[in-house]
Amino acid sequence: MKVPIIRLGKVLLVSIQVDLTDAAALQFQEDLINRISETEALGVAIDITSLDVVDSYMARVINDTASMARLLGAEVVISGVQPFVALALVEMGRELINVDCVFNLEQALKKLEVSIAARGDRGGNRDTYEW
Repeated sequence: MKVPIIRLGKVLLVSIQVDLTDAAALQFQEDLINRISETEALGVAIDITSLDVVDSYMARVINDTASMARLLGAEVVISGVQPFVALALVEMGRELINVDCVFNLEQALKKLEVSIAARGDRGGNRDTYEW
């Protein structure tokens, strides 16, 4: 199953609605990274509200995807981590490292807006630098 990626200005919205197989998780990662590059997205909001389980593999995929997105210049925020998912991740010794997490998608979009504004990138050409 493909995970839909929706563009909203310079931000990409992703809502993972079902538990993904390992192959589908890797396909999601590849699709998202390619889409960031194609659209020059400045931010990515990944909503996992619907996920009942985030195993160690999926946690690693999310971490790796966030790291790749940041290397491409996009800010990343995860929304909707359920309490039982957070508990399970901590019990497994896994965590979402260097990834901002918020309660819901609305907060994710606000966090992205603040983060993008703080770095001074308003959606212009990434090759334009102010010295």
